Amino acid sequence: MEVAGSRRKSFDQTEINWDKLDKSKFYVVGAGIFTGLTVALYPISVIKTRMQVATNTAAKDNAFSVVRGILRNDGVPGLYRGFGTVITGAIPARIIFLTALETTKVAAFKMVEPFKLSEPIQAAIANGVAGMLASLCSQSVFVPIDIVSQRLMVQGYSGHASYNGGLDVARKVLKSEGVRGLYRGFGLSVITYSPSSAVWWASYGSSQRFIWRLLDNGTEHGRPAPSQGKIVAVQAAGGIIAGATASCITTPLDTIKTRLQVMGHDKRPTARQVVKQLIAEDGWTGFYRGLGPRFVSMSAWGTSMILAYEYLKRLCAVNE
Repeated sequence: MEVAGSRRKSFDQTEINWDKLDKSKFYVVGAGIFTGLTVALYPISVIKTRMQVATNTAAKDNAFSVVRGILRNDGVPGLYRGFGTVITGAIPARIIFLTALETTKVAAFKMVEPFKLSEPIQAAIANGVAGMLASLCSQSVFVPIDIVSQRLMVQGYSGHASYNGGLDVARKVLKSEGVRGLYRGFGLSVITYSPSSAVWWASYGSSQRFIWRLLDNGTEHGRPAPSQGKIVAVQAAGGIIAGATASCITTPLDTIKTRLQVMGHDKRPTARQVVKQLIAEDGWTGFYRGLGPRFVSMSAWGTSMILAYEYLKRLCAVNE
């Protein structure tokens, strides 16, 4: 029990909980940091989306072919189609997500403590529950933004319509389908992103603790706190593991959801029709279209995001 308690103490030195944060600074500085990350990683999302919605002929293209096609036709700005819309909606969605994540995580840890489970399992459960509920809370903002940005990403590609910006997309969707059109695929989005978020945060929380247990094997009371370099290395490893795990599990649902959201009203398919079409075109491998970019996206996003997020928490920690 003494060693276990020491391990918990060692990990607690790397963890900053919600009640220890300056909330105003957290939101303001966080908006800037995550905007920067979005600028850096957004092109990967564009490539992934185009691969998922490609028709039979274009579906044979790999990620490099898609990039060459975008640069040839639209130049570098083509890699940032829909970016303005995403940034506009990302800030409120991120605030909702992070607030729900941190508050729920604290409550979930308290709920699982009486069961006396190992630290990695406790972390997996608490972080998984927090990630799922945070995703559910943010979907009301995220889904309309996702629909508008994805239509902009694929406009003029494989027969998709062209638009004059995000407002034009929203106006045409509302005119043809009403408010429901902005929430097309909402159920699939919840089914995709909530489990993905749960898997990501569960993997991150448990892998971190597992790594700390390996590194701190034989820990005794009085051992100094780990260095910042060691903390960052463990967090980065946890982000990579989490991104790899979540992308492999949730890509099929993401492919179906993306196809549903970018189709025009006149040719709107059902989820069952999308599934049949994917199987007819490529067999079961069709569900994993864009897996490579999504794997890179989730791993890059996950590692970059979690390092930035943990740095943000250290930056906004209230000195006692």
